[in-house]
Amino acid sequence: MEQHRLSMTNITKRFGGVTALGDVSLHVKRGEIHALVGENGAGKSTLMKILAGAHLPDAGQIFIDDEQAHMRNPKDGIDRGVSVIYQEFALMPEVTVAENVFIDKLNESKRKLISWKKLYVDTQEILDRLGFGVVSPRSKVKDISIAHCQIVEICKALSRNCKILVLDEPTAMLSTFETQQLFELLKKLRDEGVSVIYISHRMNEVFSISDRISVLRDGHNVSTVNTGDVTESEVVSMMIGRDLASYFPERERRIGDVVFEVRNLSSGKVVNDVSFNVRAGEVFGLSGLVGAGRTETLMAILGELKRDSGKIYIDGKETKIRSTIDARKAGVSLLPEDRKAQGVFLDLPILHNMTVTCLNKVSAKAGIIKARRERKFGSDLVEKLQIKIGALTNPCSSLSGGNQQKVSISKMLGADSKILFFDEPTRGVDVGAKIEIYKIINELVAEGYGVVMVSSEMPEIIGMCDRVAVIRNGRITGELGKDELTEQNLIKYSMEV
Repeated sequence: MEQHRLSMTNITKRFGGVTALGDVSLHVKRGEIHALVGENGAGKSTLMKILAGAHLPDAGQIFIDDEQAHMRNPKDGIDRGVSVIYQEFALMPEVTVAENVFIDKLNESKRKLISWKKLYVDTQEILDRLGFGVVSPRSKVKDISIAHCQIVEICKALSRNCKILVLDEPTAMLSTFETQQLFELLKKLRDEGVSVIYISHRMNEVFSISDRISVLRDGHNVSTVNTGDVTESEVVSMMIGRDLASYFPERERRIGDVVFEVRNLSSGKVVNDVSFNVRAGEVFGLSGLVGAGRTETLMAILGELKRDSGKIYIDGKETKIRSTIDARKAGVSLLPEDRKAQGVFLDLPILHNMTVTCLNKVSAKAGIIKARRERKFGSDLVEKLQIKIGALTNPCSSLSGGNQQKVSISKMLGADSKILFFDEPTRGVDVGAKIEIYKIINELVAEGYGVVMVSSEMPEIIGMCDRVAVIRNGRITGELGKDELTEQNLIKYSMEV
């Protein structure tokens, strides 16, 4: 174990009668970036919570720098140099960035006095080190962007002299440029001797940043390999237990007439004179950096942002859309980027989530819901979208991220929408679920739906879209056909001055 900063050996964890981890071992070297991958439910998060002291293992041992570590609570983890940045933010929105970053140290002074000047200076140093000096230490967290909230989480981890830094989907809210900045920082930390455990569903990131990869499947070890010795397809095959020819399923492209068009759309400073059209059977992409105005364009179309100008046409006819209700009546639906906050009602039954947008279809004339009709309607959608559920009456929170996303898609189909907006459709879901969602999108466009896709993942944009409009500062800077879709072209139009 001399070369290992961390050794987790024979870790077992059960929740009731379910074995979440069965005899799992993980060995991370000093000064390496070690990727931990697997589908949702593979055991990655449970293993990291045991490392952090948030869960106690039923069996197994943890060694840090060759000394056995007993992680009884999160403080033990922090004291042993472990910092975990979970996918869900753990920030206090009503206080400043600086207070969030140094929350653990605010009461260290014996006199219980806080030097606010030093607090702001120290926070600024960490922000500058990350390359995000534009974030003010004095800003309240509630007033900064989601992408910058992720940076504050990273700053908080770095404020503790961590030996082992765990990042769970750290780039989910970051642009390509911001991701590259993060990668440069992680490489610097690695060279300084910090051990980084990197959890991500994005294989291009895993292969770009990691030195080694450990694969978990169904709570068990599959393999640990040097990143340079394997291909992405081989790692994905280890994760899902079957061969994978391609991330992006092939489809026959039968693109029809224009079914949706936006002309000269503007909304404040975030959307500026945007025009584009979508054809039946087409996946039309909106690409660009975080903050470029992609989601804001969709919100302006749907009436969620006040429009200063612009017209919307469906099947060649001008259509007035002032709200999401107007949009749904016109046949336009949105799959939002924040699944848990906007896409589904986590505490409601799966069935009610599916039918909430189309109660008229499952109700009698008096407005009374017909239970048998509703169950049949939900069962048909489960079969069509291949949603893995226990029972329709189970809460939506009982589903994996990928299946929650499918439930959100089912709401769009139930509303008889023909123009579908997908905003980050695979954010936070595993590789297997991504492929299933891609297949669903392909099936929908094959049926004649028009799809608009917003995605921060360039491989996803390139692999799925027929045409792409690139947005920068709220304006379309270029439109690319299928043959022109390359990472170089997307970056060129995203960052062009």
